[in-house]
Amino acid sequence: MSVIIPTLQAGEELRRLIEKLQNQTLAPREILVIDSTSTDGTPEIALGCGARVIGIDRKDFDHGGTRNLAASYAVGEVLVFMTQDAVPAHPEMLERLVAPLEDERIACAYARQEPRPDAGVLERLTRAYLYPEQPDVKWKSDLPRHGIRTFFCSNVCAAYRRDVFEQLGRFPSPVLFNEDLFFAARSIMADYGVAYAADACVVHSHEYTLGQQFRRYFDNGVSMCGNDWVYAHSGVGKSGSGMVLAITRELIRSRQMRYIPRLLMESAAKFIGYQLGKRHRLLPGALCRRFSMHRGIWDRYYQTRSAGETLQG
Repeated sequence: MSVIIPTLQAGEELRRLIEKLQNQTLAPREILVIDSTSTDGTPEIALGCGARVIGIDRKDFDHGGTRNLAASYAVGEVLVFMTQDAVPAHPEMLERLVAPLEDERIACAYARQEPRPDAGVLERLTRAYLYPEQPDVKWKSDLPRHGIRTFFCSNVCAAYRRDVFEQLGRFPSPVLFNEDLFFAARSIMADYGVAYAADACVVHSHEYTLGQQFRRYFDNGVSMCGNDWVYAHSGVGKSGSGMVLAITRELIRSRQMRYIPRLLMESAAKFIGYQLGKRHRLLPGALCRRFSMHRGIWDRYYQTRSAGETLQG
């Protein structure tokens, strides 16, 4: 098993993550850190902890391509992708994460995400909705019932069978967002299963501002554009509204109604950002770059768009 972690200014938190990984009941064969020219000592920390380090120029980072590059250096038959801000919640995390891959019909498995201790109410409820306590395996037969949620997977912490990863063409590149979802979609459409390993937990959450939510979902919309084979199973509005209604009911049940206005504002920021992203070809490139959360990747995407190409998915 190879664990791959893209980094940028990860600092001392990376040491904690690597040490947690090395103390797992199923220890990784190697830990690869692919670093985007950090200046805070991240590569040195990784090396000092025994990880392999691959350096890339910051302007060359791409959510799909960078992970593909790291995978090409990996020696493991199972590839575990993590983000620098996710930490195993228990020593059995990796063991439980890769367990579903013993079934050759399963292409990948993703972990449950528990919020950080200081996470706000809305972030906690959102994580609980997206990452429930019950494990699951999703198949093509689930599409009529779950729609695009069938394709959900998260590279915050996910394991991939390397043979299937190579067979299905790795992650798309360049891509602003959703490289994990697109690969999961390919897997589902190729009659593989995508497992949700609810008993494999990592601690991970964010407190995004309204502006960050807008930009994140703008990139989400852009990534869907040109991938109608995925969007055809969508109903993003239905999926999103289902989560909003569930969180609203929980806020009312727990008598925390004061958070409902914030929930509605966040939902509006996400919806508007997503809709503009879906229609980004109608907008000036400079405005799209300003809207994007990943401006370096956007510059490369805009060059391909100007050349008459589309973002791969």
